[in-house]
Amino acid sequence: MASSRLLVAPELAAIKVHGMTRESFLLRSTLAGAAAYGTLSATGLVTKALADSSSGDVDILNFALTLEFLEAEFYTLAADQVKGLSDDETKLTEKLRDDEDAHVDALRATIEKLGGKPAAKPEFDFGGAFGSRASYLKTSNTLEDTGVSAYNGAAPAIKSTEVLAAAGSIVQIEARHAALIRLVRNVAPAPQAFDKASEMEAVLKAVKPFIKA
Repeated sequence: MASSRLLVAPELAAIKVHGMTRESFLLRSTLAGAAAYGTLSATGLVTKALADSSSGDVDILNFALTLEFLEAEFYTLAADQVKGLSDDETKLTEKLRDDEDAHVDALRATIEKLGGKPAAKPEFDFGGAFGSRASYLKTSNTLEDTGVSAYNGAAPAIKSTEVLAAAGSIVQIEARHAALIRLVRNVAPAPQAFDKASEMEAVLKAVKPFIKA
């Protein structure tokens, strides 16, 4: 396990993704990198992972689909399990759940349209994320930030302009999700003017202890 000094997002380190597919492995790597060095590290991690392989657009979309499975499951469980949310926070949680479900459906349809096979949904374990309002909102914030960073990392490897446009329409919504959750938490909705990825070698070294094949 990486030292606690490096765990800037311990709530992500607690999330378990059970699956042996390439997509689930990449998702585990992304979450581990975000946990060790912050959500912005996901951009460089995903870019390198896709650049080092022969991934086509279908593979990239299946990675995005796996990420959306994660987020959809997270909000589905949160709507049932998190106690102490206000009416507005409950409605926001349900809205985020519905958006992520719509992203799952859209990505599945796009993959099938391209002649590919949609990835299977992995099993997820969110640890103690739903134990309190504060832990839920913090994990939500970090997941949304990581999702935006992951989409940004995957974008340069997409060949089809239509697929890139579709991914762009999703990442914009993910960024708005992150801003809404930040507002609920009374923190700055857009704390930086530009995203900056962490140094890749440092991230890869830090995430290795988290990755279980």
